[in-house]
Amino acid sequence: MTAAKDLIPCVRPLQHSDLQGLMEIQRACYGAAYAESESVFARRLAHPLHCSLALERDGALLGYLAAYWSEAGKVTPLHGDFEPCTAPGVLYLHDMAVHPAHAGQGLARRLLAPLWAQARARGIHVSCLVSVQGTQDYWRRHGYRPQALPDPEQRLRLTSYGEDALFMQRTDSGDNAGYA
Repeated sequence: MTAAKDLIPCVRPLQHSDLQGLMEIQRACYGAAYAESESVFARRLAHPLHCSLALERDGALLGYLAAYWSEAGKVTPLHGDFEPCTAPGVLYLHDMAVHPAHAGQGLARRLLAPLWAQARARGIHVSCLVSVQGTQDYWRRHGYRPQALPDPEQRLRLTSYGEDALFMQRTDSGDNAGYA
C-alpha cells in the first residue's frame, strides 16, 4: 500500500543526474523549436548562481525549473548559458516545464513557491522571465507583467525566442503579496 506522503512530489535542487529526464520533458512540452541541449543544461547546472529545482515522485522527474540569480533587465538567450553576475538582484526564471502527463495538478506552483521564498530570504524582490508559446496569461496570473527592455542587446536576445516572446517581471511589494 502506498502512503499518502509518497504521492506528494518532492522539490529538490536540479542535478546532473536529472538531465535525461529533463530532456524527455522538454521534448514532450516544447518539441524541437524550443528544446535546449543537454550540454547547455549541464553548463547551467555548473553555474555558481543557479538555483534550479526538480520535482520528482517515486524517483521519476515530473518537472523542473531552470533559474538563477541575475541582474535586472538581463535576458538569457535561448540555447545560451547563464552569465556571471557580481551583484545579483533578480530571480531569473529561464525555463519551467511539467511533463504533460502530470499537467493540471498544480505542480508548477510547487516549483515556483520555494524560489520566491528564497528570493525573499535573500532580500530580492524582483523576478523576471521570458514568456513563450502563448503563456503570458499564465504568468500574469502569477503576478508577472510585461516589462520593456531598454538595452538593444537584451532586446536582440529576446528575439531568439521567437516573435511571441515577451519579457515579464514580477515585483514583491514588501507585504509578500508579490511572492505569495
